[in-house]
Amino acid sequence: MRSRKILWGLPLLGYLLFSFWYTNTNGSLSSAEVEHYLEKMQALGRNEESLSRLRLFLQTDTGNQFIMVNNIDMNETPGDVAGAQPGESSDQIMNRYMEHMYPALFSRASHPIYIGQAVHTSLDVVGIQEAEVWDRAAVFRYRSRRDLMDIISNPAFAGRHHFKVAALTKAVAYPVESQLYVSDPRFLLALILLCLVALSDLALFSRRR
Repeated sequence: MRSRKILWGLPLLGYLLFSFWYTNTNGSLSSAEVEHYLEKMQALGRNEESLSRLRLFLQTDTGNQFIMVNNIDMNETPGDVAGAQPGESSDQIMNRYMEHMYPALFSRASHPIYIGQAVHTSLDVVGIQEAEVWDRAAVFRYRSRRDLMDIISNPAFAGRHHFKVAALTKAVAYPVESQLYVSDPRFLLALILLCLVALSDLALFSRRR
């Protein structure tokens, strides 16, 4: 009986610890936090229009996770970029930007969900100019708006942002809060652990009975 409790208890404990880390437990941003982040972004050179959009985004924080949807058109001729080797491609230059982003994302329970190459030009465009051509789409999960701000307000991020700008011809990025998200790792991990532990329970203890 003791070994059976361990079999079920350890995965349950691990799952609870993961879920606690993966879920924002600090609530929505306070007014003081909003002003703090806006001041940091202003110091990094954000213009008034950008700060105004950012303020509304932060003030309407729900405390929930969100998904950043990115449509990307890569620059075929980025030229020489400060801090990169001469002749580097746009993908190589973008990788220099992501060298900072990925560790910052993963340490805050944020990560890519989907990255894919476009297989055709836009099949339907309404009310948007120059939106026919995109190279790829990328979807990233953020644990909270606070985590996003901790990343982009870091001066180390600002020092690499020019790599992203040089690598792109155009891009659109906008946040959404999910209403249906069946690929949430918490849900998938619960199913996987339940199946594995149940099968192990059957294999180990059904013979004894």
